[in-house]
Amino acid sequence: QVQVAESGGGSVQTGGSLRLSCTASGKGSSFYATAWYRQTPGEQREFVASITSGANFNYADSVKGRFTISRELRKNTVYLQMNDLKPEDTAVYYCKQIFYPGHSGSWGQGTQVTVSS
Repeated sequence: QVQVAESGGGSVQTGGSLRLSCTASGKGSSFYATAWYRQTPGEQREFVASITSGANFNYADSVKGRFTISRELRKNTVYLQMNDLKPEDTAVYYCKQIFYPGHSGSWGQGTQVTVSS
C-alpha cells in the first residue's frame, strides 16, 4: 500500500517562509514525477510546481521566483520551499506523486498554509 504524506504547513505573516515536504512510502513508491497543487474553498485545485526524474522543473506564474521545488531521493521526499509568502498563497497544499509513466498519481491528504497580512 503506497502512502503519500505532506507536512510543513502552518501560519505565517506576509513575507514569511515555509517548507513543505512530501514523502511517499510503501511498495512501488518510486519517483517519476511530483507535483504540488493548492486549493481554496470553493475553487478548483490549481497547479503550483512540479519536478520530474529528469530534473525538469515547472512553476505556476504566480509563484515563480518565490517557490522552489526540490527532491531528496534517498529520503523519497520532495520539498516545496516557499518564500515571500503572500495572503493569496493561503490554501491547502496537496502533493501528487507519479511513480511511473502513465500513472494517474497518488495524492496526499493536504497541508494547510495560512498567510496573514
